[in-house]
Amino acid sequence: MRFTRSSTGTLFVGGALALTLAALAYPAMVGVQTVSSSPTRIVAQTSAGPLTEADRDFVVKVRAAGLWEYPVGQMAIAKGTSPAVITAGQHLVAGHAALDATVRRIAPQLGVTIPNLPSPQQQGFISTLTSDSRGAQFDSDFANILRITHGSIFNTVAKIRSTTKNTLVRALADQANTTVLDHITVMEKTGLVNFDTALFQQTTPPKLPDSDLTPPVPVPGAPMVVLTPPPANAFSPSPGPSPTYPAAG
Repeated sequence: MRFTRSSTGTLFVGGALALTLAALAYPAMVGVQTVSSSPTRIVAQTSAGPLTEADRDFVVKVRAAGLWEYPVGQMAIAKGTSPAVITAGQHLVAGHAALDATVRRIAPQLGVTIPNLPSPQQQGFISTLTSDSRGAQFDSDFANILRITHGSIFNTVAKIRSTTKNTLVRALADQANTTVLDHITVMEKTGLVNFDTALFQQTTPPKLPDSDLTPPVPVPGAPMVVLTPPPANAFSPSPGPSPTYPAAG
């Protein structure tokens, strides 16, 4: 499957960070049985401050982002045909390993259950880039998919940062803001981004069912996927092993 304007529209909704994740998919993460439609509704009182639906979903989204962007970054290191694409892949791997470490540390403190698999839509991104042979098609698909998804999340990160009353979520938003801006920048430096398409997809995303946009609830007892950080300032032409995902329940 090639990355065209129409396929971008189909793939994009849910994007890198699954910005429209349905809270209903994770009602048990904070022990609630019913979920309101208000992102400002407080779902838990924690030692770091009140946790709202939007806060909770943001933590899940950051985790889900890493579960697909980390292996895609590894693909770019292995398949990229320009130094700029390879560098962008390195930034994805390093950035999401660091974000993931933060998410795994704070999630238990907040009572948030985090996924072990990306959403079906995010798995579609992985499949698209996996199917691309090494060459210009991969480079273009990689740069454009990642620029669109990161462009979409940028304003959402800022909103969480400016509205949350939870100190742990606020710190995560700070880190995510720096990482997302870095990833936007390295994608643009590839020289492959079609800005007309990117802006169109960011402002006019199509609608997809929540089931396509929501990561599966982790299987009880399954080992947690860990995104291993690369050695400091060291990347080899061949990426390390991709994270092993447990089978979805």
